Amino acid sequence: MAGAMRSIALCLLSAALFFTWQAQAETPVASLDPEQSTRFRAWFVRIAEEQLNQGPSARWYQQDCAGLVRFAANESLKVHDSKWLRANGLSNRYLPPELVISPQQRQFAQRWQQGGGQQGPYVDAIKLIQFNSQLLGRNLNQAQPGDLLFFDQGDEQHLMIWMGRYIAYHTGTTTPTDNGMRAVSMQQLMKWKDTRWIPDESNPNFIGIYRLGFLSR
Repeated sequence: MAGAMRSIALCLLSAALFFTWQAQAETPVASLDPEQSTRFRAWFVRIAEEQLNQGPSARWYQQDCAGLVRFAANESLKVHDSKWLRANGLSNRYLPPELVISPQQRQFAQRWQQGGGQQGPYVDAIKLIQFNSQLLGRNLNQAQPGDLLFFDQGDEQHLMIWMGRYIAYHTGTTTPTDNGMRAVSMQQLMKWKDTRWIPDESNPNFIGIYRLGFLSR
């Protein structure tokens, strides 16, 4: 009898531990709070800007428009110590305030939602928008630095980053003399001859302005 009671007790304990683990596993990691979001934006824009100024980092793989977003987000969430600065060719002058976040939050850009319940470090442009961002609208006055402009040309999707005073993006192609990085002012973009890329509400190819889903503002 004592043995049976002991077995029942062990089964109940195992069940309790399982459901506790399951609840913890299903608990979503908290988004960045407003202050963390502001600091993330500052690093995100700074890292994208460095790709314009210095050329794409050798540590940035899969260089295209979505790759720029993934790279800048992943590097923004890291600890920006002296080792990181050396690896990225940055000095310690005029840096944004350091981003103080939990180890779980540092993994946001390694755990992109890929659809079908899958997560991983890679998502293309459309999955960045579909599963990892929130739509703000199509009015550019809604954009903050680090927000994304999404264009859909039917068989091709494209992302641009609103940097605060201009737009940055990667063309998706590189040559020995062209690293694919571009910076363009809003005034220039609004006058482009190829109207498919004009971020205006009248352009059906301009889907809207999106914000990374782990940002609270």
